[in-house]
Amino acid sequence: MRGKAGLVVGLAIGYVLGTRAGRERYEQIKTQWLKVWNLDPVQEQVGKVKDFAKSSAMALPSTLWDSAVKVAQAAGSKGTPGQKLDAALKVGKDSTDDVEAAAKTSAKAVKDAVEDVADDIAESTDGRGGA
Repeated sequence: MRGKAGLVVGLAIGYVLGTRAGRERYEQIKTQWLKVWNLDPVQEQVGKVKDFAKSSAMALPSTLWDSAVKVAQAAGSKGTPGQKLDAALKVGKDSTDDVEAAAKTSAKAVKDAVEDVADDIAESTDGRGGA
């Protein structure tokens, strides 16, 4: 179903951008799109995506902050300057891995949410005479 929704959206965008049918046809397409966009189920899903994106975006700065704190603590630990540097570098490397994992998880979660919303929108517009 995700492939169908993506294909339909891609074809619609391509047609709108590449059409030579004129302003009247463009306005018809735009009107139909706005009808679909303003449907309550579509707007519910848009709200869900916005909320999810905000919460996912908040996870990454938290990981970055935690990583910076760990590096600062390692740099301020007891030992010679060389030992402090080694500890900070080791913690920095580990923190880089944590940040990368958090970024990948956030990106995948957002992608999955958008695909789910696209499916929900396609299902909610089936049989309603939408675009």
